[in-house]
Amino acid sequence: MFKPVVVIPVFNHANAIGGVVAAVQAHGLECLLVDDGSEPVCAAVLQALVQPGIHVLRLAYNQGKGAAMVAGLRQAHAQGFSHALQIDADGQHQPADIPVFLALSERHPQAVVAGCPVYDASVPQSRYWARYATHIWVWINTLSLDIRDSMCGFRVYPLAAVLPLLDTVAIGRRMDFDTDVLVRLHWRGVAVLNQPTRVTYPLDGVSHFRLWQDNVLISCMHARLFVGMLLRAPLLLWRKLARSPASP
Repeated sequence: MFKPVVVIPVFNHANAIGGVVAAVQAHGLECLLVDDGSEPVCAAVLQALVQPGIHVLRLAYNQGKGAAMVAGLRQAHAQGFSHALQIDADGQHQPADIPVFLALSERHPQAVVAGCPVYDASVPQSRYWARYATHIWVWINTLSLDIRDSMCGFRVYPLAAVLPLLDTVAIGRRMDFDTDVLVRLHWRGVAVLNQPTRVTYPLDGVSHFRLWQDNVLISCMHARLFVGMLLRAPLLLWRKLARSPASP
């Protein structure tokens, strides 16, 4: 049975989270807010949002977006949900696209539906072009172009595929999570469906990307994934050839 829940990792997004939750509620969906050790002001805002269908899971201290998502995915599975829709807490994603993501997921319940950003003029150009380094590494590490954008935090996970991965592999705990988990799911044969979605960068948005620390984490992740790709290259190439249409 297709039973989705929205999982939102939150760290000090006191000003934006209320609007995001209201937009999720408009679609009649249950929502799990994972408070990643927010400061008291934000923690109080989250607790004030609790009502039937809106839940808060609080982590004792800040552990990173990836750790918050792992905790949220585990909690969603424990509560009997089949799929988890991840969306950011800062308002850059479009909750109006949630029905599109979920409809695609329901038609293909074993696949990941991954957001493929369509940016407007608000995107910082430095961040826009910097993403391409990760795109290229992902295409190398999957030996495919199946994943158009591994960094967008708007996606739907099939929990039956994600939980076994989380139980056996150490996934990135911070900003490296989104790419790490998507590549490793792809390695396991989980299909990735790319869904275009508009992404904006609010002028008063709060970014928790740590320029030096997170870039080091992401670089180390790419190195580990490259080694993993080399070990899996025969399987990945065989799978790629098996999917190719037969020659006339």
